[in-house]
Amino acid sequence: MKTIETNEKSQVQVIARAAAILRALEHENAGLSLGQIAQRVDLARSTVQRIIAALEVEKLVIAASPNGKMRLGPTILRLAASVRTDFASLARPFLVALSKELGETVDLSIIKKDQAVFIDQVTGPHRLRTVSVVGDAYPLHCTANGKAYLGRIDDDAIVDLIGRKYARRTKHTKVTFAELVADLRVTRQSGVAVDLEEHSSGVCATGVALRDPAGNYVAISVPVPSQRFKDEYKTIARRLLETKAVLEKLIISRNL
Repeated sequence: MKTIETNEKSQVQVIARAAAILRALEHENAGLSLGQIAQRVDLARSTVQRIIAALEVEKLVIAASPNGKMRLGPTILRLAASVRTDFASLARPFLVALSKELGETVDLSIIKKDQAVFIDQVTGPHRLRTVSVVGDAYPLHCTANGKAYLGRIDDDAIVDLIGRKYARRTKHTKVTFAELVADLRVTRQSGVAVDLEEHSSGVCATGVALRDPAGNYVAISVPVPSQRFKDEYKTIARRLLETKAVLEKLIISRNL
């Protein structure tokens, strides 16, 4: 019995170490050497070499250069794309229902490093409406979807991610960490972020953030021409929070 338990613990340890190595390679497009990986995950180089060899067989990692550096492989990319596609498919009916009810455009985005990237959109019926392009990336500090995400992480993580000074997009853009954090206090209390013409003049937006089935942050946002925002904000915020709650329950039930 002890031998079986010891083997199980050893297998779990190997999986945990492999996961740590994969996380260490995240965002390292140029790759890392075995020595660099070993230092980051605090493991012996020989241990890292054995795990890397196993991951390489499954194409979870591949060679990044002739000098031995490794980076994440195509299997990881396929798995990540599958999760994103599945969540977009899961969320799509709720985006459609929300857009139909509100009469506004509804966007779905993922967080990729220091940007929010649109992966789906349901266009509203108004002749005067705001439309983004799926695949476009937007900064976090001045968008509703971006600030919804920033409201979910702590202040130190925000500084590590985007620093303390930000590019000005309009006269309403918050360009310092102090301004942004003051705004995020409200977001953290309400669960809803707003963009009051901070990214584009004449456009306001409301957004919420949640985690997809893989634990990655995604955001749902509703952009509105400024002249309609004041009258519609409370309804939009309420329905975004309700949609978020339904999706979170659905994700939990599917993960059980």
